[in-house]
Amino acid sequence: MNIPIYQADAFTQKIFGGNPAAVCPLNEWLPDAVMQNIALENNLAETAFIVKENEGYHIRWFTPTVEVALCGHATLASAHVFFNHLGYSENEISFNSKSGWLKVGKEKNGQLTLDFPADHFEIVADIPPAIAEGLKIEVSKVYKGKFDYMVVVDKQSTVENLQPDFKTLSTIKSRGVLVTAPGNEVDFVSRGFFPQSGIDEDPVTGSAHTLLVPYWASVLKKNNMKAIQLSARKGHLDCVLAGDRVLMSGYAVTYLKGEIFI
Repeated sequence: MNIPIYQADAFTQKIFGGNPAAVCPLNEWLPDAVMQNIALENNLAETAFIVKENEGYHIRWFTPTVEVALCGHATLASAHVFFNHLGYSENEISFNSKSGWLKVGKEKNGQLTLDFPADHFEIVADIPPAIAEGLKIEVSKVYKGKFDYMVVVDKQSTVENLQPDFKTLSTIKSRGVLVTAPGNEVDFVSRGFFPQSGIDEDPVTGSAHTLLVPYWASVLKKNNMKAIQLSARKGHLDCVLAGDRVLMSGYAVTYLKGEIFI
């Protein structure tokens, strides 16, 4: 069996920036164990598998160790592959997923815009000790969304200088831990750590911004914001809070296309 595979860097305009994702268009679903092994072999934050359905397409995402319920950068990369390599001629594509229907639109400036459900944040009164221990900083403002904890700090430099203990962070019962602060040149910055999901630090996390954007919109009293995820590869996002949806725009570039032989 030969399976097509593409790899694209998402939320960047240059190769080796942003977050790399693998995309595998399928005629029908492979066994879950096979898809998990492919994701492990790829050893990227996410591998997306996509099957055509009557109403559109169904998308699933796998880290090297688990299937996840929502992934932004691999959805952006998938839309990029459909628009640029698979002859998809419309300006918008829809994917059904474990998190419902997700849309990706193609903008005139070349950006792609994700349309995702907004997450809801709640203050955490009983902060897990492993958060401060794992991040090696004092924490006071901690929130929780559907998937992740979110730690708010005062300065961008605090986010930039983090050197987490991933073993300690991996004991926290959540998908991961986000750390965010006001940005020096953009509205807010962040980093995302997901050792529980087999990813110590994710370069750019679209799904995390479904939590970050509603929070910063409430703090900054504005719905249109620019953000940078401050991993080594860095990712740039233009974000909009639109009611109960979060719109995240960014670029993507193709790194490779080939075949998997099973």
